[in-house]
Amino acid sequence: MSQELTYALITPYSLLKSRTGGILSRLIARTGLDFVAARMFAPSADLLERYAASLPSADDPQEPLIQQLFQDYVRQRMGPDPRTGRRKRVMMLVFQGENAVQKLRDVVGFFSRNRYAGQTIRDTYGDLVCDDAGQVRYFEPAVLIPVNPVQAENHLKLWARYSDTDGGLLENVIEYAPGEVPERTLVLLKPDNFRFPTGRPGNVIDFFSRTGLYIVAIKVHRMSVAEAVEFYGPVREVLRTKLKGVVGGRARAALERELGFGLPVEVEAGLGELLGPLYGENQFENIVRFMSGRAPSEWPKERWHEPGTEKCIALVYEGVNAVAKIRDVLGPTDPAKAPPGSIRREFGSNVMVNAAHASDSPQNAAREMAIVKPEQNQFRQVIESVYGPVA
Repeated sequence: MSQELTYALITPYSLLKSRTGGILSRLIARTGLDFVAARMFAPSADLLERYAASLPSADDPQEPLIQQLFQDYVRQRMGPDPRTGRRKRVMMLVFQGENAVQKLRDVVGFFSRNRYAGQTIRDTYGDLVCDDAGQVRYFEPAVLIPVNPVQAENHLKLWARYSDTDGGLLENVIEYAPGEVPERTLVLLKPDNFRFPTGRPGNVIDFFSRTGLYIVAIKVHRMSVAEAVEFYGPVREVLRTKLKGVVGGRARAALERELGFGLPVEVEAGLGELLGPLYGENQFENIVRFMSGRAPSEWPKERWHEPGTEKCIALVYEGVNAVAKIRDVLGPTDPAKAPPGSIRREFGSNVMVNAAHASDSPQNAAREMAIVKPEQNQFRQVIESVYGPVA
């Protein structure tokens, strides 16, 4: 079987109700597909009309009425707010694998009147409410998906064409009360969430949803060695200096065991001064290797800018006091010291393998976003790598 691409488009209502994490959890864990790209869109009326017109398909198992509901939904519920003209957010998630379109359809499910169950994403997050006469009173699809590989290709090419003008790091999509000053902060879901297909990435996003903040950018990212070195550069000198005492004590104890006699306490300080920077540098190498898949000393410097082998998700959250709210839910660096209910307590293993990173100040958020570039159109790159250039 060929490695198909398929997509799930999370609707404005699902995003507004913070259902993103639950949906993503099921898409990753239950399909077993590779999550290869993601992008936020604030779609224009032109994009939505073209998309709506392309939705009906003879391969769709849903009756024509349901297909019409999808078209109407895209045209009427996904367009700009009629009161303010502000565009609405949608999130495009792209998956790849054998028989990808069918696998995603099985997990997302389909609508049929008088069918009620709980196995699929639409069973849980979607709604088709009819009155006693069978007339549709309310419809919310939760996500939109293609019904066959040809439609998947056509839709992905369409969204890729608009991915620069209508997508990226979204601006002016959230309405704030007078006097409210929003911040933006960067979150990285670290590589330990992607060792094999599980619901962990979505579960972590679910925790962040408790902040009431808004996702305005998302990108599947493979951090290069150069990016990791720059990103974690501020902690490099800290590691080289703050670990001197720990390293000196451990080195003194190891030498005493090996030599069979005690050493003066002042030797410990000398060992710390000698070995602390070396140990700190080793820890920094481990951080870069963990995030990029490659240690700086083991990879030619002329190739440091190549994408790494480890996957993470970059998210930008926006809202009032965004930095503090995200950090509060994330918890302290050491999972052993994190409070119950925090992300690092629930999902972290140690100070490095601790589920997620979040900026600790608006200034650092700006610095880190400049490195990771969440606005970068990785979505289009993936589409064109499979289908060729999109005109």
